[in-house]
Amino acid sequence: MAAPTTKKGDTALRRRKNATQSPKSNLTASVREKKSELDETSAGETGKSSRNTFLYSKTCFRKALIAITVLSFLTRFWKIWDPAQVVFDEVHFGKFASYYIRGEYFFDLHPPFAKLMLALVAKLAGYDGHFLFDNIGDSYTENHVPYVFIRSFPAFLSSMVPPLVFLIMKESGYDVIASFTAAAIVLFDNAHITQGRLILLDAMLVFSMVSAIYCYIRFFKLRHRPFTRSWWAWLTMTGFCLSCTISTKYVGFFTFLSIGLSVVLELWKLWDVRTGLSVKEFLKHFYARAFTLIIFPFCLYLFWFYVHFSILKHSGPGDSLMSAEFQETLLDNPLLVQATPLNYYDVVLLKHKSTGAFLHSHPDRYPLRYEDGRVSSQGQQVTGYPYNDTNSYWMILPQDHYADGSKYTPGRPVMNMDVIKLHHISTKTDLMTHDVASPYYPTNEEFTTTSVEESASSKHNFTLFQIRYENDASARAVTTKSFPFRLVHQLTNVAMWSGPRPLPEWAHEQQEINGAKDLTKPDTIWTFDEIVDLKDPARLHKEQRVPKKISFLRKYIELQKQMFRQNNLLKDEHPYSSVPWQWPILHHGISFWANQSENKQIYLLGNPFGWWFMLICIFTLPIVAGILILAKQRGVSLMDQDVFLHVNRSALFFLVTWVFHYIPFFLMGRQLFLHHYLPAHIAGCFVVGALLQLACRKRFDLPISEGAKTANTSGKVHFRERRNGAAIELLISILIILALLYCFYQFYPAIYGTKSLSGNGWLGLKWRDTWLMHFQKPDAK
Repeated sequence: MAAPTTKKGDTALRRRKNATQSPKSNLTASVREKKSELDETSAGETGKSSRNTFLYSKTCFRKALIAITVLSFLTRFWKIWDPAQVVFDEVHFGKFASYYIRGEYFFDLHPPFAKLMLALVAKLAGYDGHFLFDNIGDSYTENHVPYVFIRSFPAFLSSMVPPLVFLIMKESGYDVIASFTAAAIVLFDNAHITQGRLILLDAMLVFSMVSAIYCYIRFFKLRHRPFTRSWWAWLTMTGFCLSCTISTKYVGFFTFLSIGLSVVLELWKLWDVRTGLSVKEFLKHFYARAFTLIIFPFCLYLFWFYVHFSILKHSGPGDSLMSAEFQETLLDNPLLVQATPLNYYDVVLLKHKSTGAFLHSHPDRYPLRYEDGRVSSQGQQVTGYPYNDTNSYWMILPQDHYADGSKYTPGRPVMNMDVIKLHHISTKTDLMTHDVASPYYPTNEEFTTTSVEESASSKHNFTLFQIRYENDASARAVTTKSFPFRLVHQLTNVAMWSGPRPLPEWAHEQQEINGAKDLTKPDTIWTFDEIVDLKDPARLHKEQRVPKKISFLRKYIELQKQMFRQNNLLKDEHPYSSVPWQWPILHHGISFWANQSENKQIYLLGNPFGWWFMLICIFTLPIVAGILILAKQRGVSLMDQDVFLHVNRSALFFLVTWVFHYIPFFLMGRQLFLHHYLPAHIAGCFVVGALLQLACRKRFDLPISEGAKTANTSGKVHFRERRNGAAIELLISILIILALLYCFYQFYPAIYGTKSLSGNGWLGLKWRDTWLMHFQKPDAK
C-alpha cells in the first residue's frame, strides 16, 4: 500500500531482469528508462481508448487549479477584518505571541513551531506584545493590535490547502473531475474556513500535513530513479513537512504513522530478492529514509524548542509549572530574589505545589466513623487550606530537639535529606502519621498531630520526616520558594500528599492531607512558601542572584514531561467538548464568538453534506476493496488490473491515513473538540475523490451467469458494461459541488460572523436539535 499507483505493466517491469546479470545486479538501463517514463505519466492512465484524455491534459488541470486557488483565497480572506474582536482560542495563541515578543516564559501543551511563526508575523507587523488577549470579545482596534496582518498568515496557509488536495489527487493518478471534487469538499467546508482564518494553530497543522503527503507522493513516483537530485529533494521535503506537522501539534505524529507505514511496505518490497538489489544497496535506501524521515525531522523539532528557550529568558506565567531549578534559569524570577535560606526553629508556611493549599491544622478532630464505616483515630485534623492564616504556621525542629533538652542552636541551616519535626504553633502539637487509613483513601495513611509530651517519648518515631529535594539527593541548603521537596515519613516511608477534592463539612470542606505510598506522585511536592516574622538581618537582605544555567536537554525533557502530564489532566467537562464518534456525524459544533447587540455569531460546524457524504464513502471504500480482493482470489476479475492497483495502493492509503488521524482519539481520555477531526477530514476528502472515479470512470467486469464463467477457459469472466463514465462522473461531481455550495451558503453567517440574522433565521440553521447556536428563539410577533 502506497500513495500513488503506476501504469499497467509496472509489476512485470519491476521483476524483469537481464539474462546476463547476476541475481543481485541492478535492472538494466533500458528497463529503468521505461519505468521512469511510466512514473512520469499519470498513475492511473490505461490508454487513450479508455477515456477522454482531455480530463488528464495539462491545460485542464491548470485551469482547474487556478479556479480552486482563487476560490480558496476568496473564501478564507473574505472580510477577514471582521470581527475586530478576540475570537475563541485567539485568547491563548494571541497571548502566546505576546509572551514571545516580551520574552516572558509561558507554558502550553503544544510544541512551539506554529506559535513562533505567529509571533514572528506579529513582530513583523510592528506589534510590541502590549495586549494579552484576555477575554473573548476584547477589541483589537481599541488596543491597537495588527490582528488583520496576523490573521492573514494562517488564512494564507489555509488557502493553500485546497490546491494541495487537488495536486495530491492529480499526482496520485486521478482525473481532473475527481481531483476537483476532493478539493471542493475542503474548499467549501465551513469548519476549515472558520478555523483557518483566525489566530489559531490548525491552519498550520493541516497545511503541513497535506504538504507532507504531497511531497511523499512526488517522492514515491520517483522510486525507480533513486538517489537522483529530485529523489533526494522530495524525500527531504517530506521529512521537513513531517517535522513541521509534529512541531505544530503532537497529533502530527499520526501523519508520521500514515507515511511511515507506506515507507515500511516500500522497503519490504525493496528487500525482495527479485528487485535485484544487493544488501548494500538496500541499506543505502534504508539509511536515506531513516535520516530524512526520522533523524532530520527530530533534529528540526528539537531546534524549535531551542529557539523557544532562547527567546523566553524572563520570568512569566509559566514558571509555576516548572521545577525550581528550571525557574532559576529565568531572569527576574522570584526565586532569584525572594528565596531565603531556612534555619531550624524558623516558623514557616508549607505550600502544596499542585493545588496551592497551605498545610493546616485546627483543634477539630476526625469523626470516629466515616460514611463507609471505616474507623479513624479521632486525632486532630490536618488539612490543606487555600489561605494563609495562623493555623498554617509550623516550626521546623531538629529530630533531636527533645533529646538534647530543647537546646536552641541559632543559625543552624536546614539541609536537604535532613530529618525534622514540624511543630504546629497554634495548637502546640507535632505533625505525625501512622498506620490508620485516611478519610478518602483506605490505602493511604492518616495525618494528624500529637502532643509535645508524646512526641518526645512514645510517639517520637511517628513524628520524624525527611526532607527530600525533588530532583537531587545531595546536601544543599533548603530555601523558601525555590526548593520543591517531598516530606517522607521515616517510619512508614509515605510522602505527604494532597489533592483538590474537599473533605465533608466536619473538616470545613478543606483538602485532605494523607500519606501516599507512591513517592513518585507529583501531588506529593511541597515548598516552604515563606518564613513568618523573620528577624534575621542577614537573611532579610537579599541580593539579586545570577540566573543558573542548565543544559538544553534537561530543559527539554522537563518541559516534555510537564506537557504530557498537563495534557492528561485535561479531563474536565466543557460546554462544547465532544467525543470522537460525534465528529463525523456533526453531532454539535462550537460557539466561537457572539455579538449580543447585533445577533451575530461564529459557530464552528462542518459542511453538513460534505461531512455526511464523506462518512458514507469511508464506509463504502473498504467494502468495495474487500469484494474486489475476494473476487480476485476466486479468479474473477471485476475490474481492470490498473484499477485494482488504484484501490490497493492509492485509495487504501488515503483510507488508512483517515484511520490513523481519527481512531487514536478514541484512546484518549483528555478533553476533545470538533476541530480535532480536521486532519482526518482532509484524508476523507481524498477517499471521496478516489471512490468517485473508481465508481464512475472505470469498467467493472461482472459475471451474468455460470455459463459465462465456465465458457471462459482462463477462469476469469470479462463482461464489460459499456457506458460514458466521464459524463456520469461529471454529473455526480456537479451534484456534489452544488450540495456543498448550498450548505456553505446556508451557514455562511455562522462561518464569518458578519451577517445579522433574526431569531427565526438562526432557528432555520438548527438542522439538528444538538446544534445549539445563540439567538435561536422565535421572533416576537
